[in-house]
Amino acid sequence: MNGKLVAVLALLLISAAMSQGRALARMGTELRCQCIATHSKFIPPKSIQDVKLTQSGPHCKNVEVIATLKDGREVCLDPTAPWVQVIIKAILAK
Repeated sequence: MNGKLVAVLALLLISAAMSQGRALARMGTELRCQCIATHSKFIPPKSIQDVKLTQSGPHCKNVEVIATLKDGREVCLDPTAPWVQVIIKAILAK
């Protein structure tokens, strides 16, 4: 009986440790900048599938604009580029 109890407790501890590690790993990716470099050259709107705007905050001091292209690639856009600012205004207007 004691052996079974120890085995069950060990499984619970291992499960808790593994789930905590996954949560910490996920937090590590969310608490930093996603863009290492930005692209300022014009990208035709017809090739952009989605745009994600992330405001600056404790995770990153920069405003980040990440465009998902129709071919699946993600591109970090320069938020100071005039054509990107037009996209940001359109997103904020929605």
